[in-house]
Amino acid sequence: MSSEATVTATRGGRGKPKAKSVSKSQKAGLQFPVGRIARYLKVGRYARRVGSGSPVYLSAVLEYLAAEVLELAGNAARDNKKTRIIPRHIQLAVRNDEELSKLLGAVTIVSGGVLPQIHPTLLPKKNLKDKPEVGSASQEF
Repeated sequence: MSSEATVTATRGGRGKPKAKSVSKSQKAGLQFPVGRIARYLKVGRYARRVGSGSPVYLSAVLEYLAAEVLELAGNAARDNKKTRIIPRHIQLAVRNDEELSKLLGAVTIVSGGVLPQIHPTLLPKKNLKDKPEVGSASQEF
């Protein structure tokens, strides 16, 4: 066997064979793309420099928020006996959760509709006595 055969097996004769690459998202244990968010932070020019931990943290926060909204929307879909999440379910999920409603207060969800609500002044008044008085003052004549 010649030395040339072993050279071609090691990437053109320079060092060790290249190891399989591992993405930043896999290293962080996330589903959201850390590398893409890092690129967006750099291209957006929000700051002159972007630290290596900031896209990981931002990806984790976005993934958590998405998981929270999807879980609540899935529950709303199940309550309505549906297997597919539609914008109405997202609207019900967000507006019924106090913290998400505060976070997304100025957001309009297209085709979401509104929460069913009857204003308290329009509801019938509850009397303390179950039966009305017999013989009121206006009918004593």
